[in-house]
Amino acid sequence: MGKFLAMLILVCAVGAGAGMYYLQVYGYYEEVELKPGQDVVLVPQDGDKGVAIDYADFQAIDASSSPIRYRACFSSPLSRQELAQTYTVSQHYQPRIAPGWFECFDAEAIGAALEAGTATAFLSVKNIEYGVDRVVAVTDQGQGYVWHELNNCGKKAYDGTVVGESCPELPGANQ
Repeated sequence: MGKFLAMLILVCAVGAGAGMYYLQVYGYYEEVELKPGQDVVLVPQDGDKGVAIDYADFQAIDASSSPIRYRACFSSPLSRQELAQTYTVSQHYQPRIAPGWFECFDAEAIGAALEAGTATAFLSVKNIEYGVDRVVAVTDQGQGYVWHELNNCGKKAYDGTVVGESCPELPGANQ
């Protein structure tokens, strides 16, 4: 009877582990439906609303389980130097690791390119959800990448510190 219970516990543990792995890597993600002219936008230096740029080969994934699971890849005929003359450059970037099956998005390579200066990060959408900004990076080769990044208000809201007056009001704070 003891061997049976031990095997049952082992089978349950393996099943639970496999289920959690599947949910983290595959379960919640879905492909994003293309919205031509709206998928890749950058905030002009003298504005606050994103403007569409030229892009092709767009593919993206997202998950409703978290506001920072969005990842996208595209190509652009515009150079990062041209874009930097017109659009808001972001110094706050940390590409998030994408699931292995979404092969076009390599967060480590993107981060290395940003650090090496062969890619530039731009602000795409401020507060796409509370405390979360959309960031676009473009490389010297014209490859582009998009992900969501916690901004200062989001970092404060999610770690439990006082948000402060400089941040917009938290949704549902008056309820």
